[in-house]
Amino acid sequence: MITPTVCVLGNGQLGRMLRQAGELLGIDVYPVGSDVDPNSIPYQNSVITAEIERWPDTPFTQQLAKHSHFINRDIFPIIADRLTQKQLLDELGLATAKWLPLNHQQDWTQLFEKLGDLLIVKRRTGGYDGRGQWRIEINNEINVPDDVYQHAIVEQAIAFDKEMSLVGARNTKGQTVFYPLTNNLHQDGILKMSVALPNENPRLQQQAEQMLSAIMHKLNYVGVMAMECFVIGDKLLINELAPRVHNSGHWTQNGASISQFELHLRAILDLPLPKPDVFAPSVMVNLIGTDLNQHWLAIDLVHLHWYAKEVRIGRKVGHLNLTHNQPEKLRTSLDALRPLLPTDYQFAIAWAKQKL
Repeated sequence: MITPTVCVLGNGQLGRMLRQAGELLGIDVYPVGSDVDPNSIPYQNSVITAEIERWPDTPFTQQLAKHSHFINRDIFPIIADRLTQKQLLDELGLATAKWLPLNHQQDWTQLFEKLGDLLIVKRRTGGYDGRGQWRIEINNEINVPDDVYQHAIVEQAIAFDKEMSLVGARNTKGQTVFYPLTNNLHQDGILKMSVALPNENPRLQQQAEQMLSAIMHKLNYVGVMAMECFVIGDKLLINELAPRVHNSGHWTQNGASISQFELHLRAILDLPLPKPDVFAPSVMVNLIGTDLNQHWLAIDLVHLHWYAKEVRIGRKVGHLNLTHNQPEKLRTSLDALRPLLPTDYQFAIAWAKQKL
């Protein structure tokens, strides 16, 4: 039997974790950054996927992006552009924040009239973890760069109850499987912590699965996709889509029978795709701009995933996963983490304990 190989456009932590998941399945996974030697990778017969919407631009990545085996090759541009992504949601009749394209400086009066007094500007491409986004209030100075015009959308700001995301996968046969909805806390535009509970809200879960299924089927999408949502009462409003494995799904590495990384490889390689079993509550702590601390390993339930990246302010450098079927044990471990994390984690820890 020929061992399948996968090339991943991008070589960040998501590509790294796809490679790790592949090793367990006997699958060679090659993350491709800007400095890779094409001769070191058997890319001609590989399946191509991506870990990020905008990968390094080199002659080799350009070649891979046009490869006939690039799964979702024609779908990536639709999801990676927030304008066409919003148009897709509107076409499917799926709830999302009111929005309009940002074309000219003189449009602001009309934008406030149509969308409200508080607006969110987002670059159409790129921009993540709060980058490339601006909050604009009606009576304040408009402080977006000039190059944003013609290259951004404007959304109505949403007063949501909470943020949740759904991670699911679809294979070439049209089979779909999903993880439970995940509760997410963002600070300064960056995901700080996630809490996943089995069967937390069956009604919202069904609603979310129907929404993400509609999107994946419409696009004939194959692989893992994430859907970030605002919760307002008993309704979901789609915030953004990610055509890849996602930060809010990292807890699945230790909290599910199949991680999102393995699930993605199964889907794109036409391997069996059973529904992952989620057997207990899980917490994921994003490690942002903090040095490696081996004292984390002394705390019960903690699984450390370190990315071996240079530590910089605001940069994701690793995460901690905790899973247990007794929420009180999770709360105890979170309390033990308090003195080992920067002070700006105190609110997030209290939030996670409350969710449990």
